[in-house]
Amino acid sequence: MLIQILAILFCLFALWRVVAKYRRQELKPSEFAMWLVFWIAVGVAFVTPSSLTYLANLLGIGRGTDLVLYVAVVVVFYLMFRIFVRLEKMEHDITKVVRRNSIEEAKTSSNIQETRNK
Repeated sequence: MLIQILAILFCLFALWRVVAKYRRQELKPSEFAMWLVFWIAVGVAFVTPSSLTYLANLLGIGRGTDLVLYVAVVVVFYLMFRIFVRLEKMEHDITKVVRRNSIEEAKTSSNIQETRNK
């Protein structure tokens, strides 16, 4: 019973943080919806653990804890994929900026050399 109370308090805190970040426009509407649903689902799972077992049985999984583990693994791999894609894009963007800066510096230095030679 104590763990349920602590979990509900934590879920309420997390929901409060999600709403605050959304109001400060630090979260996109889709991210806000995803986190809102996630924390509500976590709260429901702690209040009624039998609902997880029921859902697991509907999906052909024996226990609710197994369902949580499977979903967690899938979510972690998905998040790793998203981070990888963002990292690749950032590296590509940095390369473009460095190339652009190098070209600008080369033009500037050649203009300075031409002015000195005159």
